[in-house]
Amino acid sequence: MSSRKPAYITTPIYYVNDRPHIGHAYTTTLCDVWARAMRLDGREVFFLTGTDEHGAKVEKSAKERGVTPQALADENSAEFRQVLALFGLTNDDFIRTTEARHESQVKLFVERLMKSGDIYLGEFEGWYDEGQEEYVTDTRAKELEYKSPISGRPLVRAKEHNYYFKLSAYQGKLEAFFAANPQFVRPSGRFNEVLGRMRDGLQDVPVTRTNFSWGIAMPGAPEHVIYVWIDALFNYATALGLGDSSSALAKERAKFWPPEYHVIGKEILWFHAVIWPAMLMALDLPMPKCVYAHSFWISNGQKMSKSLGNFIDLPTIQSYFDTYGLDAWRWYMTTQGPIGTQDADFSPKHFHEIYTANLVNTFANCASRTSSMMEKYFAGVMPAADTASMPISAVAGAPTWSVFANAAVAKTLKHYADFELAEAGDCALSIVRAVDAIINETQPFKLAKDPSKIDEVARILAACAEGVRVAAVLLSPIMPNKCAEVLAAYGCSIDGVGSITDAAHWGGLKAGTRVCKCAPFMRVDAPVIV
Repeated sequence: MSSRKPAYITTPIYYVNDRPHIGHAYTTTLCDVWARAMRLDGREVFFLTGTDEHGAKVEKSAKERGVTPQALADENSAEFRQVLALFGLTNDDFIRTTEARHESQVKLFVERLMKSGDIYLGEFEGWYDEGQEEYVTDTRAKELEYKSPISGRPLVRAKEHNYYFKLSAYQGKLEAFFAANPQFVRPSGRFNEVLGRMRDGLQDVPVTRTNFSWGIAMPGAPEHVIYVWIDALFNYATALGLGDSSSALAKERAKFWPPEYHVIGKEILWFHAVIWPAMLMALDLPMPKCVYAHSFWISNGQKMSKSLGNFIDLPTIQSYFDTYGLDAWRWYMTTQGPIGTQDADFSPKHFHEIYTANLVNTFANCASRTSSMMEKYFAGVMPAADTASMPISAVAGAPTWSVFANAAVAKTLKHYADFELAEAGDCALSIVRAVDAIINETQPFKLAKDPSKIDEVARILAACAEGVRVAAVLLSPIMPNKCAEVLAAYGCSIDGVGSITDAAHWGGLKAGTRVCKCAPFMRVDAPVIV
């Protein structure tokens, strides 16, 4: 294991009043790709996801169904666990806010904030977004035309006597922190949104509510229930045991703090980029390195809606698995998703086009024809040939295969580390494209007809096979199953390797290795119609 600092990545914990859909699958898949890449690079990784189970909406839904809030939370949390199994995710923990380990630590954190004076009992009146369970300033409410930016529903005027967190006291500290850490919120467009809203001035935020009972009771004031958002944000720390530094959990996991990435959807940016950092400052805990807020999936140019019939839910996703496979879905999520500031359009036609162009015609075709020629001309055995000093093209100034591939490895790894996952996939695929190019340029299948050129054919195909191997190593975090299939066919694997740099270093496919025919992705005739 690497001597570098352990890595911690989190998804938001998903609210159990909703059913799993493409948004949840997307965020968690991105985190899984990053976690796999960092583990492959030799880092010790802790990958956290889970469910947010308290609040008025859960209490209301449970009452409407005639069940207890806990029963509803259990049922829907189990559905989110099913997502993990369905998507083959590698999270290290699944935290639930109804678990005793979480509730006890939340109370300890809140008690510390009360003792420090950062939480006080007071009264507040303002505009309230019921769907987001969030107060907004008068200025912000006016800008929003008194409607929720997420649901479009009218804001309501609310007055409450509750406990509050002194967010306003952290305006200056947050501004200084943001100025010193320009990469704290990504992408940059999201950071600009946060900074713009900060100019309105921060107001204190509720820590408790008295209009429902389903939640963690306020220490010393059980008639107050800790606000679901405050409760939920603490999950990132309670999963590591930070609420009780003397606990066995903290001794095992505290080394992972602070998170390298909190990966969230853009609708919950304010809580993660402003309220959460202020709470951490008040608790004197180190700051996360980055809050990454991606955009939304839309469907065929329209916002996803159950009423419009364009909602990408689990049964719809399963239909894509059945037709294209899990790894094809992961590729599309990773490379075509709304990771930037723009929403991404999910369409069956586009999915099919990307699958065919990137995975069938490029990755699979290259792996297939290289292995087929190796079988045909060298009985499926890797020939001995010097490929490191061989240029990737006859074009003047073309780099050698070792220089080109090792540079691609370093660049791909940096993209993974920087959460530039689509760029990482494209960089890895550039090696495959180079292999295709040299096959088209040299045409070894024609050269092989001349026995005197068999050594030249051996060198070309050895370079091609090694290129396919290196690309498969680099693509493993995105497409773990298909890449493992290719690597096995090429007589190798990534199990037990020291790092991705070691595993993908040029020259790993040794002479005499058995190379078998493989075709990881098969052509699909028509797109799935949703």
